[in-house]
Amino acid sequence: MFKIMIVEDNELIRNEIYNLLNFNGYKPIKVMEFNDVAKQVKEHNPDLILLDINLPDDDGFKICTEIRGFSKVPIIIVTSRSTNIDELMGITLGADDFITKPYNTQILLARIAAILKRAYPSEKIAESLEHNGMTLNMLKSTIEHDNKSVELTKNELKILHYLLINKGKIVSRVDILECLWDSALFVNDNTLTVNITRIRSKIEEIGIKDYIKTKRGQGYMV
Repeated sequence: MFKIMIVEDNELIRNEIYNLLNFNGYKPIKVMEFNDVAKQVKEHNPDLILLDINLPDDDGFKICTEIRGFSKVPIIIVTSRSTNIDELMGITLGADDFITKPYNTQILLARIAAILKRAYPSEKIAESLEHNGMTLNMLKSTIEHDNKSVELTKNELKILHYLLINKGKIVSRVDILECLWDSALFVNDNTLTVNITRIRSKIEEIGIKDYIKTKRGQGYMV
């Protein structure tokens, strides 16, 4: 699992990126203190860094320069500063990519995946997940078992993927909702119940029963 460090001082944006990465199978690391980011990079040894420019202590350009003094870790600058000069400076100082806010989350994920693939060609980014006899095919959006296959909707795929990357752990309903829609406050809780029921039905279609376990008052687990 790739470790991705988030260097972002806006708490809302930082949490949104954290949830997005966690949901998509990465191990996100939040930077909370910005006076010595380079030191934290050395301590955590991330596989990729998402770096804002406007930070409370040193700016992102200086941090990028410091990191490049000892590491070739891929760096994507994610910032609201969108001038050509900013982008040129970021790339010149050693950043691998430059993305402006507001950004499309799917484009951000695609850029991350592309850079990781180039930087770590020997690592395989999971296209499928297997657990307890069932295979979740991320590319086809299907579940498979014993030569049987059923297609999932977008939300069903996201929910099941999140459960699988947390296999063996109890995942709360709130955690699932936050990963799907960023904030559980704006979603009817019944929506999740309906999706879980449909996922269970589809898993039974391919011959597996009791795959998703309900932990009363806590959440779900596979």
